[in-house]
Amino acid sequence: MPKSKSSTPDAIELLKQDHANVKKAFKEFEKMDHEDTATLQELVVTVCSELKVHTAIEEEIFYPAVRAVTQNDVIAKSLDEHREMRRLIGQLRQMEPDTVGYDETVTDLMRDVMHHVADEETLVLPEAERLLADQLGELGMQMTKRRLQLVGPRSGEIALDMGRAVSGHTVALAMVGVTAMGLLVARRSGHLDLSRFRGGRSA
Repeated sequence: MPKSKSSTPDAIELLKQDHANVKKAFKEFEKMDHEDTATLQELVVTVCSELKVHTAIEEEIFYPAVRAVTQNDVIAKSLDEHREMRRLIGQLRQMEPDTVGYDETVTDLMRDVMHHVADEETLVLPEAERLLADQLGELGMQMTKRRLQLVGPRSGEIALDMGRAVSGHTVALAMVGVTAMGLLVARRSGHLDLSRFRGGRSA
């Protein structure tokens, strides 16, 4: 039976949108002028904030739902990977872009996230899609609601900023909770414009 249309993505769609968005942001990091430290830092701060939200909704809502129907060993590994991501994010929050080791730490985070995404999309999401088919819509709504709670009033700003950061592509706003309205935003820009977001390190 085909899934009914909804303004909110289901759990699988939401997580895949998050994965696609962070991949695009990492590609942008690789292309950026690393001498432009202010812009570089804003991109990294935004990505770190969104990774923290993403890991929270997985751990609080998605993983428990999967574990209720199957003993997927990859989830235990994923939790360890989340802890390592948070450790690297914590390091980056204490560093400036011109600090020795900053780019290397971002690269370590990128590598860990890409490995995590590959495992999740090949070994966790297909099983969840098969076993939780009738629950995915409700889980997606729960995850979107929780994301809005975590991001709060900054969701709109972060969404637009992420759109600018990954220039030339359609960016799914599910990453910051705006998918509750079922919107996609397309932004074509050559660089980041985060003047309203400068100085924001909280997430």
